[in-house]
Amino acid sequence: MIGVEVEREHALWNWPEQANDGVVKVHNDEDKFEVHLDAPFFTPKEIQVQVVDQTVHIHAEYLSRSGPLGDVSRSISRSYKLPEDVNCELVRSHLTPQGVLIITAIKKPHLSWPPRVVMYDAAWV
Repeated sequence: MIGVEVEREHALWNWPEQANDGVVKVHNDEDKFEVHLDAPFFTPKEIQVQVVDQTVHIHAEYLSRSGPLGDVSRSISRSYKLPEDVNCELVRSHLTPQGVLIITAIKKPHLSWPPRVVMYDAAWV
């Protein structure tokens, strides 16, 4: 699989299967990073999600299905840069029964070093 290098993080991801305008909203808070992608035409076995060097690579493909209008094949490949504070070893994905691919990543702990020390003068107490 060949990925497309992404230079910066995006608050919005472009996903061709997304309902309405094709734009996916990304949820990024202190504890986790999460994105929901519409993937109603794919099964879990047809979707691959890999993380390499702070980039998540998504490949979804089925080769041929017969439908009322003939045979249909579909393939989507996208690469997205993850925020720097995401722990890449804790990225998980699953496909819901409604056909939504959910990618979740836990954030790295925010440690401040050295620890903050509060000093006070006993005379002020």
